[in-house]
Parts: sequence; C-alpha cells; structure tokens
Amino acid sequence: MEITIRRILLRDAAALAEISRQTFYDTFTGTCTEDDMQSFLEQYFNLAQVQTELTNPDDYYFFAEAGGRPVGYIRFMEDYNNWELVKKWKALELKRLYVIQQYHGKGIAQQLMDFFILFAQQNKYQLVWLGVWEHNVRAQKFYEKYGFADSGHRHDFPIGDTAQTDKWLWKFLE
Repeated sequence: MEITIRRILLRDAAALAEISRQTFYDTFTGTCTEDDMQSFLEQYFNLAQVQTELTNPDDYYFFAEAGGRPVGYIRFMEDYNNWELVKKWKALELKRLYVIQQYHGKGIAQQLMDFFILFAQQNKYQLVWLGVWEHNVRAQKFYEKYGFADSGHRHDFPIGDTAQTDKWLWKFLE
C-alpha cells in the first residue's frame, strides 16, 4: 500500500476533526465514562478548535493518505509550555500520532514517525519528546523502538473527570 504524507491545510479541517475524533475514541474508549469521552471530543476536536490550530504556521499537522484518503495523522510543534525542563534544548514535541484502526499494522505509524524524526533532524532539534498514557503499553513499545526513553516525568491528562496520567518520553538527537 502506497502512503503519501502531506501537510494538512485549513480546507482539510473537517476531515481532520473527523479522524481526530474517531482515532481518539477508538484508542481511549473504555478508559473513562462515555460522558467524559464525548465532552472531551467536543472540546478538543470540534471544527472551530481544529481550524484555530491549523491557522498557526508553527503547529505542524500532516495526513498519511492511502489512495488520497486520510488514514492517519501526526501533529507536532516546538512547545515548552507544559514541561519547563526541555527549555534547556531546542525541543520538538510530538503531540499526536494516530492511525485509523483498520490500518493498524500496515506500517503507517512507522512512516509518520520516520517523517517526524527526519523533520526534527533537518531542523536541528536536539530533543524530541512526547506524552503517552501510562497504560498504553502498545504505544510505549512503539516509541521505544525509535529510541524514546522514559524521562521519569509524569503529566496529568484527565479525560473529563476521569484522572489519567501520561509518561513523558524523550529522545536526544545527534
């Protein structure tokens, strides 16, 4: 299957909102109440919010497409607001990497991650980092294959009233 990766444009906002809602729901359903999930989806993946994010030229969103159809996406940006420690380096945060469930196991997540690492290297970042839910072992193993290590730092990431915690993983680039 041929995958193309392209920058998501403002005209793609509705498609991005849809895939964001679907992939987040599929990943985290059952980890919180349905009310908390629906509230979270409406707050963070509504069309207006997605459009606002897409108008920021420093907020990088890219689709992975198969046959011209989005099957996954990645979001990253240079953002030091949530973790003061990483201000010591030029750091790039991987904010989201999701693939539609039916496309899991087809190498799409790997292509998106390769794209992210290459972008970071070409733009002279010293550190890449991300948050991953402490109970998402599958994702943690994926990131470990790319050389990400547990930084020892934790971050609260509630879904509505359901408390959840992310591990912060990092990888230093040469």
